[in-house]
Amino acid sequence: MDQEAAAAAAAREDAESPLMYRIERPVYDEAFIRTSLLKRKEKSSTVRQRLAEKIQCSSQRAKALALSFLPILTWLPNYPVKQYLFSDVVSGLSTSVVQLPQGLAYAMLAAVPPVYGLYSSFYPVLLYTFFGTSRHISIGTFAVISLMIGGVVVREAPDSMFYVLPVNGSNASLVLNVEERDARRVQVAVVLTTLVGFIQIVLGLLRFGFVAIYLTEPLVRGFTTAAAVHVVISQLKYLLGVKTQRFSGPLSAIYSVQAVLSDIASTNVTTLLLGLACLVFLYGVKDVNERFKKKLPIPIPGEIIIVIVSTGVSYGLSLSDGYRVDVVGKIPTGLLPPSAPHFSLLPSLVTDAFAVAIVGFSMGISLAKIFALKHGYSVDGNQELIALGLCNFISSFFQTFAITCSMSRSLVQESTGGKTQIAGLLASLMVLLVVVAIGFVFQPLPQTALAAIIMVNLLGMFKQFRDIPSLWRTSKIELAIWLVAFVASVLLGLDYGLLVAIAFAILTVIYRTQSPKSSVLGHVPHTGLYCDVDEYEEAAEYEGIKIFHCNASIYFANCDLYVNALKEKTGVDPACMNAAGKSPPKPKGKTSSNHSSPMRICAKYQDEAVTHEVLRQNGGPAESNPEEAVFLQQQQQRAAVHSLVLDWTPVCFIDSVGAKAIKQVIKEYAAVEVGVVIAGCSRTLLSELDALQFFGGNVGAETLFPTVHDAVLHCLHRGRQRAAAAAP
Repeated sequence: MDQEAAAAAAAREDAESPLMYRIERPVYDEAFIRTSLLKRKEKSSTVRQRLAEKIQCSSQRAKALALSFLPILTWLPNYPVKQYLFSDVVSGLSTSVVQLPQGLAYAMLAAVPPVYGLYSSFYPVLLYTFFGTSRHISIGTFAVISLMIGGVVVREAPDSMFYVLPVNGSNASLVLNVEERDARRVQVAVVLTTLVGFIQIVLGLLRFGFVAIYLTEPLVRGFTTAAAVHVVISQLKYLLGVKTQRFSGPLSAIYSVQAVLSDIASTNVTTLLLGLACLVFLYGVKDVNERFKKKLPIPIPGEIIIVIVSTGVSYGLSLSDGYRVDVVGKIPTGLLPPSAPHFSLLPSLVTDAFAVAIVGFSMGISLAKIFALKHGYSVDGNQELIALGLCNFISSFFQTFAITCSMSRSLVQESTGGKTQIAGLLASLMVLLVVVAIGFVFQPLPQTALAAIIMVNLLGMFKQFRDIPSLWRTSKIELAIWLVAFVASVLLGLDYGLLVAIAFAILTVIYRTQSPKSSVLGHVPHTGLYCDVDEYEEAAEYEGIKIFHCNASIYFANCDLYVNALKEKTGVDPACMNAAGKSPPKPKGKTSSNHSSPMRICAKYQDEAVTHEVLRQNGGPAESNPEEAVFLQQQQQRAAVHSLVLDWTPVCFIDSVGAKAIKQVIKEYAAVEVGVVIAGCSRTLLSELDALQFFGGNVGAETLFPTVHDAVLHCLHRGRQRAAAAAP
């Protein structure tokens, strides 16, 4: 028992004691590593063999390909009916209640008749059930995408193209042919959707799912906030009941506000009062849902209540005929037969299609990843890109416009207990029921009610203005990205604004690489750690050695900045040392760096200024003459520093321009007898240096070391050798 107790006590001591790092080895340089430690594997297979392995077909590979292309096959066979079905049914019905009015409303944003919003809420949702990897996002119409489509549609088919003379008299003023205009706008929207889907499919097959990383979160949030501003401005005329044309392109937001304000005297009071009542009711319902979301089994369906009540009021009071309130109008019953898009419109839509495709995918994948992380499963970005592309491409042949996931509907689908895309499938079937059977019921629906639905659903986007103070405290660069994305998108339109925002975000990356943080490192005693001497009191420099650290790669854009920072931070400039002259004047009296000599020179560094003090062996001050003082001032850098260590631990890559700049620096320092060594290169970076023929001349593999500590020990040894050789 005593032995067991002693063993237990020893085990506790071992558990409580810190892990120790003990190693004793010679100093490694790259030449020794290549000859004695590491040997590259020989590639046994040829390029032809590796290509054959990639394209060979087997039953397992075919099964994996089928499962990746049709993710529904991975979960539907094992679908737990008793556990999931009821939750999915409740979630699907709840989502359809929101999806139906949003489909009608967002069609207004896309500048097409409302029924096409219902088509876009059915076909894509049905297809995503089979091809999507997310179990919780709600696919369908979305305000930002609808507004981007509307801008393109109005640009390609403006009202001015469809004014005709009335049939009754040639002297009357021109009238707008609404039917012909809407038909043309639907053609444009359908062709744009076809092209968007094709682009997304191609990018997905080429594994280009990573393109969304260029839409950083501040950029997306600033862009969507600007889109919310555009949406609200576009709905003002429906809320007020005024007749103004729809603008697109740069400064369209300003022109739209100006047009509404100039015609505000003709506001339809009935339309305004009805719209304000809908706004107040929807806001109150949304606030109640937010406050009591934990107590409510399902959110109160404010949108469908508004649709039903306002439709009933409009029909009962004949608001369209008696009070000139604009209503949705004719909603044809049934689905349209498939038809080919008018591909002659394609050339003028390519740029817009890329913008819509990237924004739509970015919205979808960002929300899908949030839900996947919350519920413990994974989503495939490339498959999501393919799924969205198929939803848009195939659905466009059935007269739909481009879609993505909706934030508000996705939150409803997830919060009401949705487990899989069965919920989305049921929501789409409910929309189908409306289209096939009861669509005509919504013909008296006032447009001002739809405008109220759109505006209230954008409240979440306007809350993104709270990002500004947060980003001000955390990152000024990300704040600049947010503001540029917002301002550019508001003033230039969503298409040009997105391009400007992406270009600015890329410029910030270049700015970060061109203004990296550089520092001089010092050794923390009794450790192998090297830290910034300006930040940590424990970090101390070795006499005669400067360790330069810069947290950036070295390439054509910043190699000159790297070299300048090296000379500035270390205080060692070969040009100044050459100007001072290499041959020191002979001082009067005997001086030597040998420890047995009566005098020695100590160098102290502070704020890159070098001060020298001549001491006797016992520490007392020594007499010096002016000639010796001049010599010390001229040669202080050369006397103090004999080695430079370049810490390349953060360096990810180097190009030919950067390699030439570093070789030139090494040559310049060698001319003034300052050795330069490099430490911390990754094996990938070393391969790049080999490919660039970096080694040669005064740069050999023996000047590269795997760690900073190896390089420092080497420099200390070389410094002692130089001191011994200089001794008489």
